[in-house]
Amino acid sequence: MQPTLRTCLLAEMLGTAILLIFGTGAAVVDAQTHALGHGGVAAAFGLVVFIIIQSLGETSGAHVNPAVTVAFWAMGRFEGRRVLPYVLAQLAGAAIGSGLVKLIATPGSDLGATLPAHDTLQALGIETFLTFWLMLVIFRVTSGSKEVGMLAGLAISVTVALEALVAGPLTGASMNPARSLAPALLSGIWTDWWVYVVGPVAGALLAVAVDARLQLRPAVSALSTSAVAAVAEGEA
Repeated sequence: MQPTLRTCLLAEMLGTAILLIFGTGAAVVDAQTHALGHGGVAAAFGLVVFIIIQSLGETSGAHVNPAVTVAFWAMGRFEGRRVLPYVLAQLAGAAIGSGLVKLIATPGSDLGATLPAHDTLQALGIETFLTFWLMLVIFRVTSGSKEVGMLAGLAISVTVALEALVAGPLTGASMNPARSLAPALLSGIWTDWWVYVVGPVAGALLAVAVDARLQLRPAVSALSTSAVAAVAEGEA
């Protein structure tokens, strides 16, 4: 039996909350204790993404990211009527997760907010590229809107960890509007928040266009061409 929309939305809300709890939670814990280090925070994001995919992928696809949902819809691999409910569930889950992180954070914590380290346009370009590559990996290792399978989950989660490791110090390596908007909402730090909406969505849609160009198309062999010509001559 296919899961109902209500079940899928619950899974998306839960998955996005878990992403914020363990992902941004790791950033908050490291800011307070310096126990994890930048590599530890990047690993935490990769690990939690892998766990979410393996546990919830069969139910909702484990998108946990509005940009991913929009990209699957643009690719024609996700129903349009489900896009808005999915996005709202992801935003709600992110807010819940960030709210729980706030319970362990010290006063004045940014709750793992994503902030550009340098120029705003540079951050926009980085977030666009990071999401483009993540979404392209997702497209290439999945056959539908559900990211399932051990190797698919591993490829996606390793990509998240790698990008967080390399680009985290530059932009926070969000790649996910929900992941950025929730800490901004609860911490009150809205610096360049639009970068983390426009960049991921633009990158995800760029991946749609590139993946379409990478799709294998059946080649017409010389023998097939000759056969078609012979039939045509016979009919003439």
